[in-house]
Amino acid sequence: MVLADFLIATATVKTVVADLAKLSGEEIAAAIAGATEGIDVGLLVNNAGMASLPKYFHEVDRELTESMLRVNVNAAVWATKGVIDGMLKRKRGAILNMGSGSTVYISSFPLLNLYASTKAFLATFSKSISLEYEGQGIDIQCQAPLFVATKMTRMNRWYVFIPSAKMFSRASVRWIGYNRVCNPYWSHSVQAFVARTMDTIIVWGLECYAKWLRARERSRR
Repeated sequence: MVLADFLIATATVKTVVADLAKLSGEEIAAAIAGATEGIDVGLLVNNAGMASLPKYFHEVDRELTESMLRVNVNAAVWATKGVIDGMLKRKRGAILNMGSGSTVYISSFPLLNLYASTKAFLATFSKSISLEYEGQGIDIQCQAPLFVATKMTRMNRWYVFIPSAKMFSRASVRWIGYNRVCNPYWSHSVQAFVARTMDTIIVWGLECYAKWLRARERSRR
């Protein structure tokens, strides 16, 4: 961990501002390639993501559908396009795609199907290109966490089974380079084991909870 802390402390951070919900794929790749020109990008973390409140598929409007596809899928693919050539030339690098346990440990996610489907894409995408570049010095991984206390999940504090973003990030860094799809936080692994052994009950419970959230949201309008 001392080495990791040292690397983080001495790294040069360059910020690229881009609206991933509006830019085309080629514009995203061009923005990243332009901003990193002459820089050896050692790690790409595709962490951008968005979700909606629980809704039936027909209730998700066209704008939200398009935005979710662009942010959750398009951005990760084209950001990878923006750095992969440089990594291949140097024969080293790592790409981390942030997926979701909703697609790896649970067979279905009713009323949040679009979010889960886009995250399922990231898992397959990661596994496939990891094999493509195996032996070329590039580690490609999909991490599949469960709930983390962030603005997107609308959770303001951490619990035993819901880590803060900082707690999860520390575990996340330690797992880079291990397994094509993994669950880096210990309590998420416990939940994943339970979910796999009780899938039918879990899916039923998620559906009931999602319907309750949907009904509560509609009653507030």
